[in-house]
Amino acid sequence: MSAANTSEDAETTTEHPPARPEVLTAVERALIRIRRRQSRRTLARPVVQGMSEPVDLSTLAVVDAVDEGTGEGNKDVTVGFVADRLAIDPSRASRIVADAVRTGFVRRVASQEDGRRSCLELTAAGQDAVAAAHRTRQDFYATVLENWDPAEQEEFARLLTKFVHALDDAAGG
Repeated sequence: MSAANTSEDAETTTEHPPARPEVLTAVERALIRIRRRQSRRTLARPVVQGMSEPVDLSTLAVVDAVDEGTGEGNKDVTVGFVADRLAIDPSRASRIVADAVRTGFVRRVASQEDGRRSCLELTAAGQDAVAAAHRTRQDFYATVLENWDPAEQEEFARLLTKFVHALDDAAGG
């Protein structure tokens, strides 16, 4: 075992004291505010309004999920994957995926691993929609972070990513 592996193992098994109540309160309040903003779809609306083709917000959520899945290597992107990513039941996911297929943003293809299984991929319109979504969101975040020091921006990105991975681990996926 190399010295690097030893220090990584020690870092992952280090016991930390529990978070202080004031830290937990601050995190809770911040996440509530983020959730409220997200539920208002403040970032999704400008994306769909700027599209040449009308896009339903549910379809945009499917397009985002399919795009996320294709970024995870050779993993098949299925309706079940979309349901998991959107935290909705499979029957609802099936309906909104069907809408995304019907409107031409997503298409069904045979799995490369199992031809009997149906997978999802973005069409050209879906790729345009996800590119517009990324642009709109990143432009917004650039505005929010423009007065932050570059080191603060990097630290925020690192810690936010670490937090999201911990959330995934705590939720089992």
